[in-house]
Amino acid sequence: MSTATLIDKQPARRAPKADDDRRIDAVGYLFVAFFTIPFFLFNILPVFFGIYVGFTRWSIVGSPRWIGFDNYTQAFHDKWVWVGFENALLYGLLIVPSVTALGLVFALFVNRGYPLSGLARALFFAPNVVSATVIGLVWVWLLDTQYGLLNHYLGFFGIEGVPWLTSTRWSLVGVSIASVWWDLGLAFVLFLAALQDIPSDLTEAAMVDGAGRWNRLRFIILPHLRPVLSMVVTLQLISTLRIFSQVYVMTNGGPGTSSQSPIYYVYQTAIVRNLFGYASAIAILLFIGILVLTFLQRFLLSERA
Repeated sequence: MSTATLIDKQPARRAPKADDDRRIDAVGYLFVAFFTIPFFLFNILPVFFGIYVGFTRWSIVGSPRWIGFDNYTQAFHDKWVWVGFENALLYGLLIVPSVTALGLVFALFVNRGYPLSGLARALFFAPNVVSATVIGLVWVWLLDTQYGLLNHYLGFFGIEGVPWLTSTRWSLVGVSIASVWWDLGLAFVLFLAALQDIPSDLTEAAMVDGAGRWNRLRFIILPHLRPVLSMVVTLQLISTLRIFSQVYVMTNGGPGTSSQSPIYYVYQTAIVRNLFGYASAIAILLFIGILVLTFLQRFLLSERA
């Protein structure tokens, strides 16, 4: 029997019907709906509602009353809003570079495979899985002026009783130390994953050519880490400008307003003073500020020759 005869005798494949395609699409939409509907209800819809409330005067009792841009005008003349934004920038200057640099150093150490690097991997990432509230309570004890563990060891160097959380000069630094320890794990994991993706042939060829550790870091490792570096700085910048839990647990924004963050002031305005419209306007201003700084940072760290 010839090949042509066999081909002719094979049953023709049935073309899929339009009803089958619609049924498959409906099942796909059903599975996606389990995530999409809650995400829209609890993430997207509150954002639009918050934007609307920012143009109203509302104390959660009664209906919102439209007042236009009055809340934003008041926010621009409110000195405590500017204190919160100034503190947020100081938090960013302290936390973002520290987390980025330490995360890279720890990732380089673990990636080299030194003794106890496996234990170090777990220890470096462990704080990231703990809630911010627990982190704050732990560091309140560690940074206690009289009985804190950090001051105890600083005493060996002749430094006595630093008021990490009770001084207007040091409170912002104390909160930043706890935030660095908490946020370090994510940056460490991202850098470590990127380091393990660098082809070993490049570093081995550089070593054969006589390149030292600094030259390998500068000309091979850092260029390959540029996308991850940009992502780490972006995520950390957003996280730092939104800092709240550590401030609330460790200092309550004090002493005075020395450690107050914008989100903490939003909380005080909305929950304590019941000014939900004004608080929403401040939150929108913070969102715009984060958006501008994020785009600026992405432009500065973009992959350009």
